[in-house]
Amino acid sequence: MNKFGKVYLVGAGIGSEEYITVKGKKILEEADVIVYDRLLNQNLINRKDNTKEFINVGKQASNHIYSQDEINEILVKKSSECKTVARLKGGDPYVFGRGGEEAEYLIDRGIEFEVVPGLTSGIAGLCFAGIPITHRDYGSSLHLITGHKKNEADLDYDTLSKLNGTMVFYMGLANLKRICEGLIDSGKNPETYCAVISHAGYPDQKVVSATLFNIDEDVKNEDIKSPSLIVVGDVVKLREKLNFFENRPLFGKNVVVTRAREQSSSLVSRLKNLGANVIEIPTIAIKQINSDKLKLEIENIKNYTHLIFTSANGVKIFMGLLLENHDVRALGSVQIFAMGDGTAGELKNYGINADFVPSRFVAETFYEEMKDKIKPEDKILMPRALKARPFLRDKLSEICELTEIFIYDTVSEEIEQEEREALKTLNIDYITFTSSSTVENFAKLIDDEISENIKKAKIISIGPITSKAAENNGFSVYREAEIYNIENLIKAIIE
Repeated sequence: MNKFGKVYLVGAGIGSEEYITVKGKKILEEADVIVYDRLLNQNLINRKDNTKEFINVGKQASNHIYSQDEINEILVKKSSECKTVARLKGGDPYVFGRGGEEAEYLIDRGIEFEVVPGLTSGIAGLCFAGIPITHRDYGSSLHLITGHKKNEADLDYDTLSKLNGTMVFYMGLANLKRICEGLIDSGKNPETYCAVISHAGYPDQKVVSATLFNIDEDVKNEDIKSPSLIVVGDVVKLREKLNFFENRPLFGKNVVVTRAREQSSSLVSRLKNLGANVIEIPTIAIKQINSDKLKLEIENIKNYTHLIFTSANGVKIFMGLLLENHDVRALGSVQIFAMGDGTAGELKNYGINADFVPSRFVAETFYEEMKDKIKPEDKILMPRALKARPFLRDKLSEICELTEIFIYDTVSEEIEQEEREALKTLNIDYITFTSSSTVENFAKLIDDEISENIKKAKIISIGPITSKAAENNGFSVYREAEIYNIENLIKAIIE
């Protein structure tokens, strides 16, 4: 039996956490220890997972938490504890990531390792900048070059200046002037197209394109920060034409999402796909309550004629308990009504089409449009949130027998330190509210410093009840969704 665990050198890719490979994601899920770098999407690391150990070994110029020798020893130490170790690196482990050095160190000590390749920034980063690294008309070869050599040795500019393909310099921003001058002095045409890409693949990506002669001055004027790539070659000509990434409607916008974490994935994903930098501030969490009462009513479900769901959360909890001992056939001929297409959509996940969905997703419209469908002899079961408005219950109870069960509560969440810093320091463009409880809890969580920073943010509300709660808490609503759902909330931001 091997006395060591296995070490995986995993490439995280660049930009969105979605750009890690399927194999890389699988290794992160299975690993006991994750040893991670600074230059990767931090959303890949779920530090709340208590089953794993997370070790930050991120490096920054002249500010290393651990030296490379110490990182090597960490990998050996953790694998000697018979643990599976994921060494997570930005980009690809073997492209200027010292992955080769770490692999040598492990193999020399008899430790099993495996490399999981990733998207390197020298290729993927150019894609995000609208620059194809090769093109038959502009560049038929590619050259990946370190702009920061070991022991400060200079580059072989005589050789580099003769290359006709695309040159990409990693880690060279501090040496930009020296690189440009070195190429020009060695015979490269000063009018050669050139670009510097900062934070490639991220919502704060910035690109400066110019010529080899004047790029250094232009970069200084734009206050470009590292990490940055330097691109030299005629393929840079295509940037304006192929710049899909920065042309997305919400590119560069900072959008705060206040929904509960278990509800926010669809909204967050769609905003990111539109180019937004999403700051998740889950002000509420869903707490399941009264499960025993609900189980009892589920056993007697055939005594009811109607089942009314007013939220997707209610559907998830109800169906979760139903499916413990039954399947959907247990609902028999019960009519199922849904408040809104989000609730109806959640029912479809369980193979159920709602019998009725109102034209507007508020209790008053729901009641007006359904009251003629209810008879005095009917029996209604309505499982929903503890803080739900009583309007629907009170009005329907005037028509027939109704059993209301509170099956979940929305409780306050604390803002993590990282999220709090984002609210204090970033220029927040939009804050989205999807319920009155998200408004009220957000108002309780923000301090004076956050409040001052978000004054200029535009408030986007999902509907009139939420808008009223926002105004009652001192927020001025910029725009309200025409139809009270996530799709139209996003539409309100874009328009």
